[in-house]
Amino acid sequence: MVLTVILNIGNTYSRAALWNGSAFEFLPRIETVRLTSAALPAGMPVVAATVVPELKQRLTGADIRFIDSRHCGCLVDFTQVDTSTLGADRVANAIALAAFHPLPAIAVDCGTAITLEVVDAERIFRGGAIAPGRRLMRHALAAGTAQLPEVPFSTELPDRIGNGTMESIRFGVDRGAIGLVRELVETAAKPYGGLDSVTVIATGGDAAFFAAALPFLQLAPDEFTHHGIRLAAAE
Repeated sequence: MVLTVILNIGNTYSRAALWNGSAFEFLPRIETVRLTSAALPAGMPVVAATVVPELKQRLTGADIRFIDSRHCGCLVDFTQVDTSTLGADRVANAIALAAFHPLPAIAVDCGTAITLEVVDAERIFRGGAIAPGRRLMRHALAAGTAQLPEVPFSTELPDRIGNGTMESIRFGVDRGAIGLVRELVETAAKPYGGLDSVTVIATGGDAAFFAAALPFLQLAPDEFTHHGIRLAAAE
């Protein structure tokens, strides 16, 4: 059996999975700053999507192929957008949408950044949105002000306004992030008949938080983006 390592490199964490031709076996996630060739299974080809360009230089010595939109024309048409800075993670999400879900569809990737990818019924990638994720919002408040602390990450959605600084930040960031995603998705869905006419998938490390609060979000399986990466490489 020939195994291939499918590697999704994010800003904060990276996750590899072994593909045996029919199923994935996931390996423990690793902080991206610690990712090197030595952290990958030896002797196996690697297909990767990265949003951290310097990783391409760091992963020397590995039999590795990085995907981008140039390799994916048969699955999704990317010719209607500027692909010069299009992230490989967004390419993979668009391909997974087209391969596994009714179109038109929107992928909401909830991680360090929140991204939207929109694929129409003709399998044309129409673009999307990029916004800060909940962790990045917390960090920005602390880094950009003199007195505001960086509030610990929480998976619970606050149900009341804050009665102190910490609680106020948590309420503002977490409730604000829910409102942000709702507004982005509703606006993106309008050209296709609204939310009732569009499949909306949530993926990424923080996807469960958003899916629990927004009923129109379908929580994607863990392998969603990894499937997109492997399909891009098969082109």
